[in-house]
Amino acid sequence: MANKNYEKLIKILQIAAGIFMIAMVILCVFLTQKYNIKVSNIPELSEKLTGGTLTLAFGIILFSVVKSFALVFPPAVVFSVCAYIMPNFWVALLVNIVSVFLSLSIPYFLGKFTGAGMVETLKGKFKAIKKIDDFAGANEVEMTFAIKLSGIMPGDLSSLLFGAMGISFKNYTIGANLGNLPLVIVYTFFGVTLRSVGEKPWVAAIPVAVIVVFMLIASLITKRLITKTKAKNNAK
Repeated sequence: MANKNYEKLIKILQIAAGIFMIAMVILCVFLTQKYNIKVSNIPELSEKLTGGTLTLAFGIILFSVVKSFALVFPPAVVFSVCAYIMPNFWVALLVNIVSVFLSLSIPYFLGKFTGAGMVETLKGKFKAIKKIDDFAGANEVEMTFAIKLSGIMPGDLSSLLFGAMGISFKNYTIGANLGNLPLVIVYTFFGVTLRSVGEKPWVAAIPVAVIVVFMLIASLITKRLITKTKAKNNAK
C-alpha cells in the first residue's frame, strides 16, 4: 500500500513539474514572438530586463529547482542554456553551481521524508535505480560521487534515492557536489562556446571532444569503484 502511495506521489511531482516546464516553454515562445527575440540580440534584451542578469539568474535557478521534481530532466540542457545567455563563463558557472546545490538538496530531503519504502518504489518504476546494487557496501561519499559523475542514472532521481536510503546529508552533499562539478564546468563551457559557432563553426568540436573525454574518464572511475567494492564484499 505504501509503495502504491509513493508511486502516486512520484507521478504527481512529475506531472506538476511537467506542467510548469510546458508553461515556461509557452511563455518563452510568446515572448520570442512578441519581442522578436533572436540569438543575436539576447545580450541586448537581457540588459533591458528589470534587474538584468540577476533576473535571468533567478529564473534559471527557479527552473532548475522545479525541474528536479521531474526526476529525469537532463541538467546539461540548463547548464548550457545558462552559459549561453549569461554575460560570461564565470557568472554562468556561479549560477549553475547554485542551481545544482539547490536541486540536489530538495529531492534528497523529499526522499529522506518518505523513507526506505521509496527505495523499492523507485526500483520498480525506474530500471536505472537497480544499478545502485553494484555499489552495495561502498563508502557513501565515493558512491554518491561516482553515480553523479558517471550519470548512470538521472541526477534528480538519484538524489531522491540517496535521501530515501538514509545516506548522511554531509556525505551526500560532498560526494554529489564534487561529482556534479566537472559536469557543470564542461556544459557551462559548452554553452559559452556555442556563441561563436556562427563565426567559427569548428569551435563546436572543442566542447564535444571535452565531453567525450569526460564521459570516458567518468566511466573508468565508476567501473574501478564497482570492482573495488565487489572485491571488498567478497573478502568479507
